[in-house]
Parts: sequence; structure tokens; C-alpha cells
Amino acid sequence: MTVWDDLVGQQRVSEQLAAAARDADALVIAASSDAPPPEASRMTHAWLFTGPPGAGRNQAARAFAAALQCVSPDRALGGTPGCGFCDGCHTALVGTHADVSTVAAVGAEILVKDMRDTVRKSFTAPANGRWQVILVEDAERLNEKSANAVLKAVEEPAPRTVWLLCAPSVEDVLPTIRSRCRHLNLSTPSVDAVADMLIRREGIEPDVAASVARATQGHVDRARRLATDPAARARRASVLKLPLRVEDVGGALKAAQELVDAAAEDAKQLAEEMDGKETEDLKAALGAVQGGRLPRGTAGVVKDLEDMQKRRRTRTQRDSLDVALADLTSFYRDVLALQLGSRIALANTDAEDALERLARNSTPEATLRRIEAIAACGEALDRNVAPLLAVEAMTMALRAG
Repeated sequence: MTVWDDLVGQQRVSEQLAAAARDADALVIAASSDAPPPEASRMTHAWLFTGPPGAGRNQAARAFAAALQCVSPDRALGGTPGCGFCDGCHTALVGTHADVSTVAAVGAEILVKDMRDTVRKSFTAPANGRWQVILVEDAERLNEKSANAVLKAVEEPAPRTVWLLCAPSVEDVLPTIRSRCRHLNLSTPSVDAVADMLIRREGIEPDVAASVARATQGHVDRARRLATDPAARARRASVLKLPLRVEDVGGALKAAQELVDAAAEDAKQLAEEMDGKETEDLKAALGAVQGGRLPRGTAGVVKDLEDMQKRRRTRTQRDSLDVALADLTSFYRDVLALQLGSRIALANTDAEDALERLARNSTPEATLRRIEAIAACGEALDRNVAPLLAVEAMTMALRAG
């Protein structure tokens, strides 16, 4: 199994990255032997991966990072970098390779302090790998200061440093940064491709795989989670019942509260799993005796960790709400398809009775207004409107139609 097997429905992108990894290999060999570099190389120092949610932007970038660090002995015999089983590939894929640094948004933004050490590392030579790889998973969340820090590093990179930036679209990245990157755009995988992946890689029954692939409309990560996590399926089923619960004001407000509470519970569960261990590990690293006081001058470090954990809880709640909004949008899209007599396949066949009921009792114009209300809720959350206020406004708009 090569590193490219994780890229579902992205054959064109896989071929381009594999070719670039081969050229990168040639560059490393030329540098180590004082041979002249290849005249025409498909390798470059900065890449921008874009595509819709679920297309696999981060997976493509990480697969490329693994191929760049591949140390398979087969490569000496002409094998393609990215074997998937050597130490270089394995550690890069699981996130433990010393020369692959990953930056992801903990809160709503990637702050400059989150990038400072990574930018500094980008100017150093690889410790034991072939390349120094910097993977920024949420490049659209770089704020002005952190984006400027990245720009300076991308403008004048070290010879063996590669930047891999991931964002939904090129417009989400500063023009000055994207103009220095090679752009790869991923497309939404087909429902059949996602279902096939679930059957082959996860051992999911074909009918279940087809159902969740159709429900998530090609979103690979969500399809995998729905197929393997009963709690995720239960949460989605609850969200799909919401359109039938907003027929009066009380029901709309109650549904909004329950949706926000469920997202907050997700954030709480993650905090319970991670925050306590992180805090204890940090205190131990600072030399605090278990249950004792911290050494003098270290309180600020603990405070920084607490701030990061708070931002992560906010981000987790927001991500959970995003999933719910996507499910609601998919639901009303199916309603609209029924109202217009469209022949496209319904995504939510498990809620067909509710879809037909709403399609009969409303108009296409009302359905479009409801879809717009869901989009407006997402935009309000982007502006840091209090989640309950944003969701209440949405459920009241869904009631009004």
C-alpha cells in the first residue's frame, strides 16, 4: 500500500505529486554527489493544496511529505518514492517524523506565536530526513501577522525546505503567498469512490458504505466517521429531525439549544481526553513534583497552554456545528430536489418520509430561503457571534420559511 492510496478519487493529483517526488529525489542525489541538478524539475519549494471540504487536502499534503521522506531500499532500483511501509513514510504519515512539522488552527486563527518556532525551524537543514517539510493544514486561518511570517519564509526558503499549505480555495490565501506556490486543486470524490474506499480499507458492508458515502456527498473523513462511529450516526439522525421540530417558536428555540449543547458536549469530551494529560505532562517537564507547586517563573508557560486549550474547545464546538449545518443543508437540498422533480439521487434516503412531507408542505422559494438561513448562520459563527444566538436565528428562519 503506497502513500497515494489514501487519496480517494484524486488520480491526477497523485500522479503529479509522485512525479514531483521523483524529481525531488533526483535533486537530493545531485546535491549529495556534486552532480548537476536536473534541467527541468517538477519539484518546487512551496505548494498550495485547495479543494472542497472532505476532498483530502491535508491527506494529499501529508502523503507528499511522506514520499519526500521515503527511504525505501526499492528506490535504489528505480522504485517510486512513497512506498508507505518504510520508516520515513510511516513516521511522516503518523506525524512523528522529526523533519515534518505540522501547524493546524487550534482556535479561529493561526496566531503568529503558533508559527514562530515553525518558521525558525524552516530555515534549518533536515535533522535526519531528506527534506525539511512544513505542513500548514489551515492556511486560510493565518491572520495578518502569521501570514506575513510565512510569506518571509516562503520568499527565501532554505535549500532543502518545502512548504505545504492547505486551504479551501486560492482566494483564502494571501496573493503574495499563493503567487509563490505551485497550486494543486482537488475535486470532490465521487460517491462510488468513497464507498469503495470504505469497503476496501475499513471493511464496511457494501450497503452501509454506499449509504454513508451518499449521505456525506463525497466527504471522505465524515463518511469514514459515520461508517465506524455509532455516536456520529445518532447525532446526524438527531440533526435531520430538526426541520420537523421548528413548527412553533418554542420548538425552534429548544432545537437551537439542543444543537448548541451537543456541540458543547463534543468540545467537553475532547477537553476531558486531552487537557488534563497535557497539563500534567507540561508540569512534569517543567520540574514540578506531582501535586506540588510549579518552579518560579513557569506560570506563564502553563497559562499559554490553558489559553491554547480554551481556543481548541471553541474550535471543536464550531467544527461540530459546521457538521450539523452541512447535514441540514444537505437535507433541504434534497427537499428542493423533490419539489423541482429533479432526477439527482437523494443524499438522505434514511429520512425520505420527512423530506417528502416538507416538500409537499412548502414551496421551492421557501426551501431556498431556509438554505440561505443555514449559510447565514455559518457566516455569523465565522464572525464570532455567540453560537446560541446564531443558531436561534437560524431555527427561527427555518420555521418562517
